[in-house]
Amino acid sequence: MTIILNGKETSFEEELTIQELLEQGYVEMQEYVTVQVNEDIISRADYGTYVIKDKDVVECLYYMGGGC
Repeated sequence: MTIILNGKETSFEEELTIQELLEQGYVEMQEYVTVQVNEDIISRADYGTYVIKDKDVVECLYYMGGGC
């Protein structure tokens, strides 16, 4: 299976859940990441059951607060 992960083509032997992707170390700071699949933001509660499929576009987003 091949997906686009953060703008890079990435291949896996089989489909995997978002949680499995995070556990494989493809994402830093797992506790702060928001995952978007095909432009849809996925609820953190669904990371363990949402299956990433061939040709999906996955973006890992980090929202940072800031100020003066």
